[in-house]
Amino acid sequence: MVGTGGPVATFSVWDYVVFAGIILLAAGVGLFQAFRGRKEASSEEFLLGGRQMTAVPVAMSLTASFMSGITVIGTPAESYRFGSAFWIFGFAYAIMSAISAELFVPLFYRLGVTSAYEYLELRFSRPIRIIGTSMYIVQTALYTGLVIYAPALALNQITGLDLWGVLVATGVVCIIYCTLGGLKAVIWTDVLQMVVMLAGFVAVIARGAVLQGGLTKIWEDAGEGGRLQAFDFDPDPLKRHTFWSIVVGGSIMWAAIYAINQSQVQRYISCKTLGHAKMSLYVNMVGLWITVTLAVFSGLTMYSIYKNCDPLSNGDVATPDQLFPYLVMDILADFPGIPGLFVAAAYSGTLSTVSSSINALVAVTVEDFILPVYKDLTQKQVSWMNMGLSVFFGGVCIGMAGVASLMGSVLQAALSIFGMISGPLLGLYLLGMFFRTSNSIGGLVGMIIGLVLTLWVGIGGQIYPPTAEKTNPLPLTTAGCNNTIGQNYTTITPWTSPVTLTPEPDYRPPLADTWYSLSYVYFSLLGVLTTIVSGLLVSVITGGCKQDKMNSELFVRKNDLTCFSWCNKSKESDITEKPSANICMGADNPGFKEDDVMSKDVEKNTRL
Repeated sequence: MVGTGGPVATFSVWDYVVFAGIILLAAGVGLFQAFRGRKEASSEEFLLGGRQMTAVPVAMSLTASFMSGITVIGTPAESYRFGSAFWIFGFAYAIMSAISAELFVPLFYRLGVTSAYEYLELRFSRPIRIIGTSMYIVQTALYTGLVIYAPALALNQITGLDLWGVLVATGVVCIIYCTLGGLKAVIWTDVLQMVVMLAGFVAVIARGAVLQGGLTKIWEDAGEGGRLQAFDFDPDPLKRHTFWSIVVGGSIMWAAIYAINQSQVQRYISCKTLGHAKMSLYVNMVGLWITVTLAVFSGLTMYSIYKNCDPLSNGDVATPDQLFPYLVMDILADFPGIPGLFVAAAYSGTLSTVSSSINALVAVTVEDFILPVYKDLTQKQVSWMNMGLSVFFGGVCIGMAGVASLMGSVLQAALSIFGMISGPLLGLYLLGMFFRTSNSIGGLVGMIIGLVLTLWVGIGGQIYPPTAEKTNPLPLTTAGCNNTIGQNYTTITPWTSPVTLTPEPDYRPPLADTWYSLSYVYFSLLGVLTTIVSGLLVSVITGGCKQDKMNSELFVRKNDLTCFSWCNKSKESDITEKPSANICMGADNPGFKEDDVMSKDVEKNTRL
């Protein structure tokens, strides 16, 4: 009987057929794009889709690339255990979209960059660009490995799919269509994968509504279980999820992911006009709303079914990440092919993230490390290098999934570190875009201080996790289970909370319940503010930036904003202009030559 515990069915033949069919279809789209664009084998075409993409497919790709398999599996579990507060991230998505579209898109589009980190050299110095790129490569390779491994582990234990077979197959499929099709293949497969992800959520909600007697019954059960108390206006920054932590901290956290992450920047600068680029982010905002709404409601559906028999407390699953796959096999096993659709949905999220990461890693490696050194490479050599690097980074990501399998309880710790690094980097960009007095010394020192603080609070929180008083887990029970293994009611540590690594769990230093208990959503905000404040102070102390050397193209301008551009359409031609020199030369960047920028501008204008 559904919802009463015990073992569930495993995959049927039809489930394997549906799963394999969708994954092969994704690879087929990549091959189609490869053959369709075989006469346009330039680096510009491979990495940026020839800068001819339109808003809607790019928007769906933006949504899919960070709605990974972890999201498909993790968000419903979050909603099931902690309630619908996660839905408030919809407000953060709106603020993030406005920040990215109005401040960052015009800047990157105006400069015509391929790598987002080119800006750091133009504004500060070559070493800062190298540091920023290196941080991105390390964190993205690690994060991508975890994205491959986490859903594979959960689905392996529920469906019986071979773990390593799926890991390798996932990487190989991504390598094929990234290597042969480039960014166009990535974007169009993301469109397909976004549709499959949403279909998986809809299938679970629809079946749950039938079993429970309608959507109204699910909503009533969620209300009775305290799952609808989403709006907590407590200003305490130590509480895991409140309205303020999600709206304020979450906006900055997601801005760090969307505004400066190469995977996202590469998409919106591939649009054929600035208007399409901005529109892609606003359409993406709607896509994020739909995704998070369906994911949260899927979690509420799961609670309605398991309100009297929690599978985790009952021992039916080993980790919270396995709750949603367990639900799928419990309620949909009687419909051949539908569980296969769900697994394809989870893996579509994984594929989209992995393919995005591979393409972005290739772009930053070529633009930031190879082309500045080997300037005489032919277009054909660069194209072969792009494809070779796609294979290389695909292998690296599969290898990092192997490393993740050895991490055990450190898995969530590594994911948290990925978020910590984004805050100081965003602070560095904002420092350069808004404050003309900031120089390369201030930028570098500010970023280091911000990174040290976020790592300190983050790693401290890993070792000494916040107490239940701060994380607020909601009650679950096994009273209605038919097949228990003897557990009584258990309150479970939040799945997104770090795992205790200390050998003395009873010992908690004074900082454990204050500094180390800071909500993880505030990590990026802490990094941004620390980087900007300390960067400005150091810049002033070291003499600031020479005012007569500055170029306005590298700063935010009021006619970048949509509201101003509508009133000043005559100025739209300005977006095609390029910076003629680094704004801070001399002591800040002695090796920088104006001719280098001019020649690069001519080359990019030719490509455009």
